Formats: sequence, structure tokens, C-alpha cells
Amino acid sequence: MRGKCKIALFFISFIFFSSILTHPTLGQETKMDMNRGSKVKKFLESHRGQWVDWNVPEVDGKVLYELIIQNNYKKAVDIGTSTGHSAIWMAWALSKTGGKLITIEIDEGRYKEALANFREAGVSEYIDARLADAHELVKELEGPFDFIFCDADKEWYKNYFVALAPKLEVGGCFTAHNVSWRSDRGIKEFLDYVLSLPNFETRMDKSSEQSISVSYKKW
Repeated sequence: MRGKCKIALFFISFIFFSSILTHPTLGQETKMDMNRGSKVKKFLESHRGQWVDWNVPEVDGKVLYELIIQNNYKKAVDIGTSTGHSAIWMAWALSKTGGKLITIEIDEGRYKEALANFREAGVSEYIDARLADAHELVKELEGPFDFIFCDADKEWYKNYFVALAPKLEVGGCFTAHNVSWRSDRGIKEFLDYVLSLPNFETRMDKSSEQSISVSYKKW
């Protein structure tokens, strides 16, 4: 009797998993993910070493990508688009988690170039690009968010954090670029502030080339 039950369970399991693997929608989604990933990789490889105008280096783009993937973040904000290198890495990760990125750039020339890069990389649908002054816009963003990357004017880092921290979900994180610039008054003020907060746990990502701080919201 037990043997028959085991055989029956085997066939039921086999049929169930076969139906999942051959389901047309699931197969299409997997193929779409593969095609998108291939397109993004090709774009990033073809533009390697060409990112100027305050874009992050490749290794730091990978740090942002991994943070989003590992924590399954879905609602992200990027302060300081430049021409889009960091946003492309984040949008690629968000395409896998089912999320979307709001990215903000104040310079129209960089903004238009970023839009073109997003289209070429194939990630436009995962990005809400705003041409705006982040000093004002971050106050208006509704949230909630679970991932924030700040790479704009250093003297305003603390202000960006103060404006967005209440909109950050518990478990979410606020990341900031170039935090090794401790001689910069804005960076020092920002780090002194976030490190003093009991409801945030802040560390420096050691794999980052230009130093990224990662502040997780505990409550």
C-alpha cells in the first residue's frame, strides 16, 4: 500500500513540475529576462570606460545591483542620474525583483543623454526619470521606498537623508556615494548624523571603489 502511495505521489509531483516548466507564460518570462540581461550586458560592455560626468565606476554599479537583488528591493530612488550608469545597474536589478526606479537629474543635457542610454540598454520601462531639482523633489516624493542611492551635491547629503528617511521602509537602506571624502564638510556632516541614529545601522561597503555607505533602517 505504501509503495503504491509513493508511486502515486511521484507521478503527481512529476505532472505538477512538468506543467510549471512548460507553462507558456512562465517560459516567456524567463526568455524575456534572458534577452533583457543579454541586452544590458552588451550595452554595459560596449560603454565600459566611457562613463564621465560624475557617473559611478563599474564596480560600484555592481554593488548597487547586488544590494537590490539580495534584499529583493522594489521601490528605489536615485538622486543624481548624471548620464545613467548607476541607474542602469539598479534598473537591471529591479527588472528581476519586479520593481522600478525613480531617478532625478537637474542638468537637461545629462538627463537627455541618460534617457537615450536607458533606451539603448533596454531598461526604460523600469525607470521613471525626472528632470528636476532634487532639493525640492525629494520632499514631494510620496514613498514608501526600500532603496535609495545618493550621488549628488555632497553638502546636501544630510538634507536628502532627513527628507527621505521617514519614507524608507523598515529593512530598506539609504546608500551614499563618495563617503571616503571625509575632508568634505557635507560628507562629514552626513556620516556623523547617520552614525548617531539608533534606528539605522550603517556600514561602509568594502568592495566599492569610491566608498559607498549603506544604512539599513532597523525600525
